[in-house]
Amino acid sequence: MATEVVEVLVQGGKATAAPPLGPALGPLGVNIGQIVADINKKTGDFAGMQVPVKVSVDSDTKEYKISIGTPPTSQLLIKETGIKNGSGTPNTAFVADLKMEQIIKISKMKEDALLGKDPIMRVKEILGTCQSMGIKVEGKAVPEFLEELKLGKYDQKIVSGKTKLSAQELQDQEDERVRMQKEMEEKRDEFVAKANEILANMKDADRKDIEAAMLEAELPLQIISEFLPVEEKKEAATEQPAEEKPAE
Repeated sequence: MATEVVEVLVQGGKATAAPPLGPALGPLGVNIGQIVADINKKTGDFAGMQVPVKVSVDSDTKEYKISIGTPPTSQLLIKETGIKNGSGTPNTAFVADLKMEQIIKISKMKEDALLGKDPIMRVKEILGTCQSMGIKVEGKAVPEFLEELKLGKYDQKIVSGKTKLSAQELQDQEDERVRMQKEMEEKRDEFVAKANEILANMKDADRKDIEAAMLEAELPLQIISEFLPVEEKKEAATEQPAEEKPAE
């Protein structure tokens, strides 16, 4: 059983029988129109993005399989939320809040790359990435949201595959994103002030003691790395061997 493979780059939801797809599939004796329709169905949520597509065709039976290449889940979440990157302290500082429909949308976009055997399991995989990035879902931190998911609260919505939000829901989400960004900036100002206070009170302390004080004050690691005295870092560097032997 021989398999022919066609790999092309198409615009999400807008593949056509024109080059490069049509001419590549023509000699294989398959229903090009049906394959194009299936590709557009699978890539519809990638509107505005170039999507790598692989079509594997059985030369004897003419059966085909379509595989969609997708960006990493984290990049899809960044695009969906409009943020620049995830949170440095995802368990305490949240950068965005998504609706269930948007989680379903991304789980469908990543369907071919996820391990989950059903829609609910695939949604859980996306939620795992949300948690690592500091993204809330339906106004809740992911662990809390997962408890509701276990109770079946969102089963019907997930099975329905609903991915569209109303104009009002989108506006509310943008307002929430702005509010969360402002809250993060205010928290950062508080952390910076506390770090400077600790540094002022521990001028003669070594780096280890300063770090311990900052950790005790529950400052994020990112803030601690920014505010540890430069002199201490240089001193630590001088402790390295003057000449290193090459690895054997």
